[in-house]
Amino acid sequence: MTNTPETGTEPMTTPVVRRVSPWNIANVLTVLRLVVVPFFVACMLVDGSGWRWTALVVFLLASLTDQLDGWLARRYGLITDFGKIADPIADKALIGAALVTLSAAGELPWWVTVAILGREVGVTALRVAVIRHGVIPASYGGKVKTVLQIAAVALYILPGVPQPLRWVMIGLALAVTVVTGADYVIRAVRLRKVAEKARGA
Repeated sequence: MTNTPETGTEPMTTPVVRRVSPWNIANVLTVLRLVVVPFFVACMLVDGSGWRWTALVVFLLASLTDQLDGWLARRYGLITDFGKIADPIADKALIGAALVTLSAAGELPWWVTVAILGREVGVTALRVAVIRHGVIPASYGGKVKTVLQIAAVALYILPGVPQPLRWVMIGLALAVTVVTGADYVIRAVRLRKVAEKARGA
């Protein structure tokens, strides 16, 4: 029986599901962050302090878009699966390019670069491996890790910074990077167990 105004009850309605296009302003900023990576690398490879300052400005502006696109996505409901995957990849591409160029220039030990990039690649691969069970969103610890990495890399790019200060910042960034990497492994294992239990129910 269909409810009508004559029956004294409200008509039944179907809730409308809002579809969010992956091509929104938040995701566009994420893609732009990927696009500027080659220009940043070019600035790092050219000799001269002026180019180093340019590289620093590009790096900081690109890093700022990470905070901006996240805020826009949450503020205006623009969170998409594409953004959840592309955003951390864009962050890793920018940080990775900076670490590799610094190590290639002999300014940062290669083992630090390998340790950080190994964790980043491993976490990305882990996210892809469990994506059929669900998306692992960025954790608070992961965001702290990103901020520390940005600060440490910025100090290495900036000319004239005392070396002990650089060591302290990169040490903190490395420690948090390793700890949050272990946390992602634990979360991925839990997500898989929950998904498998749900399928078996």
